[in-house]
Amino acid sequence: MTAALPLHRLSALSSSPSCHHPHHTTTLNGLSFFPPNPPNSKQALFPKPRDHHPFRIHISRRDAASLSFLALVPFFSPVAPPASAFSIGISGPKDWLKEQKRKASKFLLAPIDASRESLRAAYLLLTAVGSEYTNEDLEKVQGLLRSAARDCVPEDRNSIVSFQASTGVEVCTFRLVVKNAASLLDNKDPVKLEAEAILSDLIRSFTSLNGLASEADIQVASNRQNVAAALMDTISCLDKFEQGIKECLEV
Repeated sequence: MTAALPLHRLSALSSSPSCHHPHHTTTLNGLSFFPPNPPNSKQALFPKPRDHHPFRIHISRRDAASLSFLALVPFFSPVAPPASAFSIGISGPKDWLKEQKRKASKFLLAPIDASRESLRAAYLLLTAVGSEYTNEDLEKVQGLLRSAARDCVPEDRNSIVSFQASTGVEVCTFRLVVKNAASLLDNKDPVKLEAEAILSDLIRSFTSLNGLASEADIQVASNRQNVAAALMDTISCLDKFEQGIKECLEV
């Protein structure tokens, strides 16, 4: 049986530099001792983290792709067409435009009212009793009649208005009123056709009235009466024209 080495011998062996050499073995009582392998430097610096989660869900690449696609599905979902917004009681564009035209009817009818007032003022001048008519009175009457015609009588247009008309610009105010009031109606709509027919009668009436007022000697009482009668006919045509515009606007 081999005797045990003294403690100072064991201490010397353990402190020997050779015991730290990675390829050197230590023999003690016939037994060989190998030092433990030195730790890997990467493992020592970056130890593998422990998994602290009690549960782990393993998802394959195929499942991950499926989930990614499903996340995008709301963006490709069908959207209700804009027209469905009108199903909750909101009127369509054409009905809305009609309503706007009704609200703006006073602006379309304003030129008709202004023409009617001019004709009435001219009538009062023609039917004034006991007054002597001068050239100044004649000019006033003719000016009121031209103003009431609203550039719809070609013979009474000034040079600028005539030039505009020759270039294709619509200068007749009454014709513009018809176009605006009946813009939402079909070309063959009876209401629109009736308004256009009344417009033609109104223009003919103004043309006849202005011609009579410029040719007749209003200093003669009978001539003044004739002009006054033609003026009343024009007012009647103007009233019919106003009614036709109101029917186009449905007011």
